[in-house]
Amino acid sequence: MNTKVTDRLGRALRDLRISVTDRCNFRCTYCMPRSVFGPGYEFLHRTDLLSFEEISRLARVFAGLGVQKIRLTGGEPLLRRDLVRLVEQLHTGVPGVELTLTTNGSLLARMAAGLRAAGLDRVTVSLDALEDDVFQRMNDAGFSVADVVAGIEAAVEAGFSPVKINAVIRRGVNEGAIPALAERFGGEAFVVRFIEYMDVGNTNGWKLDEVVSSGEMAARLEASVGGLTALEPNYKGEVARRYRTAAGGEIGIISSVTQPFCRDCNRARLSSDGRLFTCLFGTEGLDLRGPLRRGADDAELVELIRGTWSGRADRYSELRTAAGTQTRKVEMSAIGG
Repeated sequence: MNTKVTDRLGRALRDLRISVTDRCNFRCTYCMPRSVFGPGYEFLHRTDLLSFEEISRLARVFAGLGVQKIRLTGGEPLLRRDLVRLVEQLHTGVPGVELTLTTNGSLLARMAAGLRAAGLDRVTVSLDALEDDVFQRMNDAGFSVADVVAGIEAAVEAGFSPVKINAVIRRGVNEGAIPALAERFGGEAFVVRFIEYMDVGNTNGWKLDEVVSSGEMAARLEASVGGLTALEPNYKGEVARRYRTAAGGEIGIISSVTQPFCRDCNRARLSSDGRLFTCLFGTEGLDLRGPLRRGADDAELVELIRGTWSGRADRYSELRTAAGTQTRKVEMSAIGG
């Protein structure tokens, strides 16, 4: 039976992001800087990760509480062995829920067709620039733009439509990439979204003066694509402000820093080791792996999740201050974006 749950600010639980691994083959400076996540960094042991069966069971429980969309994240989710099998399990075991995935695209060219056949509905690819030197400066792992574009093209060929392209914009690094990305992915097969650089986690050296505001992004886009027409949100709680370009393409701008959207946030996040976080900037998560492995039934899991969500009052981005940014926060690599 579907029993929807709301938090203390009246926000319903709608979206669930599931991290399937804490590992990634990129070392993006805004997420997993090499200075921290270097050769000696200890990632989770395989037995610490939620199994596919545990993920599928929790997904069914969350669906019963109102979740309508599940997004698979990481780390880099395509590094998780046999991920296509998990997609199949979720597609058949949690019917009626939209199933999506966010990836850096480096492995997508060889996996897109299989993911689509397994039941994945949509895919989002991270690509922060079209110039190799800028892109490699950001991913810090030697991957070229061509690797990612090949994955995007394979996704289109596999039938994903539209493919979303996410670009994190950091002042002094890649703000000049905005026009080229908007032009390259301006057709109907794509939606390109520009994201303000956020203070997620504790290791990315975030500074407010490195944030390119959504207003500045919009001004750059107005000049390069011939004007923007605002579009209505697809649903309450959608994070991107949507625009139609003069050429008929769609662009989104996500402004977590300068125009926070906390009051409509309906996302829960499940880390790869089974902790439930109710905010991207969360500090502690509710352990669900422990109860799962101790034999908890679905009713017990429902009450754990309901109790956590109904007590939720998170609105970090609305309250962000110089002092607040010093709070220890979960790393983005543990719970996805």
